[in-house]
Amino acid sequence: MIAKNILAILLLAPLLFLQPAAAVAAEQPETVCIQCHGSMPDRLGAPVNLWRGSVHAENGISCNGCHGGDPKDAANAMSPQRGFLGAPKEKDIPAFCGRCHPGVYKDYLASAHGRALGAGGPTCVTCHQNHQVMKASLALINEKSCTRCHSFERARAIRDAMSGTEARIVGISGRIEKFQVSGVDTEKMGKALFAVRNRFHTLFHDVDVNRVKSESAAINKELDKLDQALKVIDDEHARRRVVGGIAVAAALLLAFLFHAMKKTYD
Repeated sequence: MIAKNILAILLLAPLLFLQPAAAVAAEQPETVCIQCHGSMPDRLGAPVNLWRGSVHAENGISCNGCHGGDPKDAANAMSPQRGFLGAPKEKDIPAFCGRCHPGVYKDYLASAHGRALGAGGPTCVTCHQNHQVMKASLALINEKSCTRCHSFERARAIRDAMSGTEARIVGISGRIEKFQVSGVDTEKMGKALFAVRNRFHTLFHDVDVNRVKSESAAINKELDKLDQALKVIDDEHARRRVVGGIAVAAALLLAFLFHAMKKTYD
């Protein structure tokens, strides 16, 4: 039962992000960082407004989640003794973000982008921004962003290879969720999809077109298996509906015949 409840949370988690970031952020108690910088003009106050529209705000992650310090004590909010780290230097940004995103950090370092760190290569904030942090998605792979550093051809090929796979993952997730809500045991399929989704996410920082295409093809084979398993459930439900319909029709026919016979004897 506990495992099923955890699975339900994993499957329903995307629904939590449908609320506007500002609305979710408003539900969070404001830290002294927000209270202080929110009232400041220009560059000192700008990060607060940017943060309110970020994926960090959506998930209740405030300034101290990245920069450290004491979010409840204005006098010591920026004290190193309270863990304040400040802003990292450019070459330290990936490791800074990697404290919370170790898997992504590993993928980044293994990529051509990561290998160019410190030599003009992009860091996390190049694509995701620093305070208005954007959630990882294929929308980040766009011509405007990518052509700041190079042509878009390779990035377009990567995005195209991944877009169909992403759509299938979203569709299968919705079908599994629907079956689970109706009482079908989807625990095994949910775990399999969770593993496939994690494997897919490792491609977001890979800039090797051939590898992305190869991995996308392998992931689609795993999705084919899940598709087939869901089709079996669909077919079984359809069979039950047909059997149920026949049973209802038979019951109605018997009732009609009984009524007709009763009228004949009357």
